[in-house]
Amino acid sequence: MLDELITSAPDFSRQVGAGTPAHVRIEQWLIDAISKGLLAPGDKFPGERDFAARIGVSRMTLRQALNTLEQRGVLTRGTGRSGGAVVVEPKIECDLTGVAGFTEQMRRAHLRAGARLVSARTEPASAQVAEELQITAGDPVHEVVRVRSAERTPLALERSWFSARQLPDLLERRLTGSLYNLLSKQYGLQPHTAVELLEPARASEAEAERLRIEVDDPLMLIQRTAYSSAGLPVEFARDLFRADRIRIMVRSGLQDKSGTSLGVVGTR
Repeated sequence: MLDELITSAPDFSRQVGAGTPAHVRIEQWLIDAISKGLLAPGDKFPGERDFAARIGVSRMTLRQALNTLEQRGVLTRGTGRSGGAVVVEPKIECDLTGVAGFTEQMRRAHLRAGARLVSARTEPASAQVAEELQITAGDPVHEVVRVRSAERTPLALERSWFSARQLPDLLERRLTGSLYNLLSKQYGLQPHTAVELLEPARASEAEAERLRIEVDDPLMLIQRTAYSSAGLPVEFARDLFRADRIRIMVRSGLQDKSGTSLGVVGTR
């Protein structure tokens, strides 16, 4: 199918419309082919020299297109003369602008979210957890660890803490659905705002096994404290996302007169 696609490629040497550059038209052509199922993850293109000759463009023009598609996470590039570009699974975009959790993020991407409970226990709060939840170190907290997936592919390892005094029977509830929906419906504590910190990380042996990746593969750590509309902390979390499958996006804009940016509330 790849050979048929290249053989039937448009004439990129011909100017179209207002003069859209050839490399941009090549990008659009390849993205179109992926969206229509004509190209699938794992499909490998010929080396740059051969590929450029077959679609009638210079190697530099083709390289511009491939560079852009690589930056967008559409493909990866091989090295050496015989190294060709390979189509990869598209990354899922997660928008951290509002308080939309994993369930809502997957819904927006038209993917079915899943959750596998790894552990749920009550333990004394560490100094960091206590500070974030505004309780005393040693106070009881519920720790919930889950693997989050999309279409059965593990994408994130979530570790969340909740005040046991605030939510005494939390661990008796169903913990494989949306936790934010549970907080809202059962306790009237729907997260309204959140403070999130992002930093790169590497997968440990246990994390790699749960996420089905290799040890030391890149991860994105998102540390979050979520607050109710009354400003009370309801969750502290440290989530690890697969960097090969997730792309983080944040929208910026003007704040209101109070200096507060209002986000969209979602479900976790």
